[in-house]
Amino acid sequence: MLIFAIIAIGILAGGLAQLMFGIPWREIKWGMALASGLIGSFIGGLLLSLLTGHGLELHPTGIVGSLLGAMVVTIVWTLVAQRRTS
Repeated sequence: MLIFAIIAIGILAGGLAQLMFGIPWREIKWGMALASGLIGSFIGGLLLSLLTGHGLELHPTGIVGSLLGAMVVTIVWTLVAQRRTS
């Protein structure tokens, strides 16, 4: 059950990260949202949960960490993609 929650939170965090950077809802790249959300959720959510002492349980701090991690991954992904095309 936890893996489904991680996947759902990851894709939502990745989509929200793109929305926060001004990408319209219809232009969200869902593959990128899934990848950045899962990576960001794993790194940011796990790190923030462990730092606050909640461990591997599902808490709001982990969800906030997932969103922050997805934002960082989205920024890095976008910068790398722009560098490749230029």
